[in-house]
Amino acid sequence: MVSQKIFCAIDVSDLDKAKTLIKSLSEADIGIKLGLEFFNHFGPDGIEQAMSVAPDAPLFLDLKFHDIPNTVAGAVKAVSHRLKPAYLNVHAAGGYDMMVAAKQACFEGSKLLAVTVLTSLDDGALSDVGQQTPAEAQVQTLAQLTKKAGLEGVVCSSKEIDVLRNACGNDFVLMTPGIRPAGSALNDQKRVMTPKQALDLGATHLVIGRPITQADNPAQAARDILESIK
Repeated sequence: MVSQKIFCAIDVSDLDKAKTLIKSLSEADIGIKLGLEFFNHFGPDGIEQAMSVAPDAPLFLDLKFHDIPNTVAGAVKAVSHRLKPAYLNVHAAGGYDMMVAAKQACFEGSKLLAVTVLTSLDDGALSDVGQQTPAEAQVQTLAQLTKKAGLEGVVCSSKEIDVLRNACGNDFVLMTPGIRPAGSALNDQKRVMTPKQALDLGATHLVIGRPITQADNPAQAARDILESIK
């Protein structure tokens, strides 16, 4: 089990800046999240270079694969066996067969999660794309499908933590973005919660980006958040 409660989202398009941030954050006991923007700029080589400055930090590789089962299985196998992330994810909306294929292909040391409903989507946005509302109902449906497929957990909004703990059990990983320390800007997140609130409800890990990366002292910002959740 990964002990770090916070994964910092390093979603930048500058490799040197990413390495500087990651190195500074290695002073704090947090994990690192690298996502689509970074991966599409620099690929697996860039991931390896970035993480080389903090080799002990767990990596959440946030690539949200979503395609036919064979294609997703191939992608998961390629990236997980090379980079060995602590966590990797796919979209639950890809379906049961896709998730099973992805799990079977994943490096055994990596935990595979599924994205349920993006935290940028509220009920109105879900309705626009023909998905069930309220968001909580859609999240629960997809989370239960994820568990049935054998994945270790989901990426979900903090607003659904309580219902998913009841639906999926205490061993199910809940990776929770949309986390903003009190007083932080919401930016493009519509469903948010403070770190302590999310952990008290039962989140396993929190994803926090700009409140840390845009601080004058990112490592101190991370330590301050860790102190607030003790």
